[in-house]
Amino acid sequence: MSLSLPDTRGVRILVAGDVMLDRYWFGDVQRISPEAPVPVVKIDRVEERPGGAANVARNCAALGARVSLLSVVGADDAGRTLRAQMQAAGIDAGLHEDAQLSTTIKLRVIGRQQQLLRIDFENMPAHEVLRAKLDEFARRVSDADVVILSDYGKGALSNIRTMMDIARDAGRPVLVDPKGDDYSRYAGATLLKPNQGELREVVGRWSDEADLAQRAHTLRERLGLGALLLTRSNAGMSLYDADGVFTEPALAREVFDVSGAGDTVIATVAVMLAAGVSLADAIRLANRAAGIVVGKLGTAVCSLDELIADLRQTAS
Repeated sequence: MSLSLPDTRGVRILVAGDVMLDRYWFGDVQRISPEAPVPVVKIDRVEERPGGAANVARNCAALGARVSLLSVVGADDAGRTLRAQMQAAGIDAGLHEDAQLSTTIKLRVIGRQQQLLRIDFENMPAHEVLRAKLDEFARRVSDADVVILSDYGKGALSNIRTMMDIARDAGRPVLVDPKGDDYSRYAGATLLKPNQGELREVVGRWSDEADLAQRAHTLRERLGLGALLLTRSNAGMSLYDADGVFTEPALAREVFDVSGAGDTVIATVAVMLAAGVSLADAIRLANRAAGIVVGKLGTAVCSLDELIADLRQTAS
């Protein structure tokens, strides 16, 4: 089936959730430490990229959408870096500052193109800052075509039930990237997008495809979800909705790094739905976009030009 891209220039996406700064230390490994059986990495390059909900927003913007982002950051260098990155990407970012919060940082040490270590810096935001963010969400939601809630379990979506009620009252579709084992907080979402590990935490281990489908549909019906989209790494994606099961196989590509691919998937689905594409075609396009970003190192985006080139190459 041939795919075509819609005009995404008028699309408006509101992203809310946990933002973080992905910091990469790149270096060379030539010896093992005499102090412990670990490699010694001589760092020669540092990169900082938006992560979490900020990466979702950046992916939406790369596909031509007008994007607003709401989250919480600390009064620190990492928070200021994220503000600058969002501004550079043309994203209207409402990053509420909490003086008691340290902006979440994921530090990855890369040697010989392999991740050797990851160190996380994080704590939870204050209630007062979350209340201010919620008020801004209520003001912004009517200006969006689609809402994405990107939950990384860092506290920015503590008021997610209220946020979903606000979006539903405004008649806006809500796409959720979930976290944790309690999915009741996502009840009523238009689309829920767990990966295999996340879904397994909630529904248990499945024995085969039929068992998986039964568990997915049971969860979808219990939570009143419009659809459940399961991302399955090298097995592609499966959509469970009222029409049954639709599976899109993974594309044969060289996989370099899967981090952030889920951000690309939910961003692409949101932008394409807002542009009037069917859910099935939005998922097909998201599968292609994810295939592009896994060929890049670290959290990355798929641009509209890259997606166009990929579709042309397939058609030729």
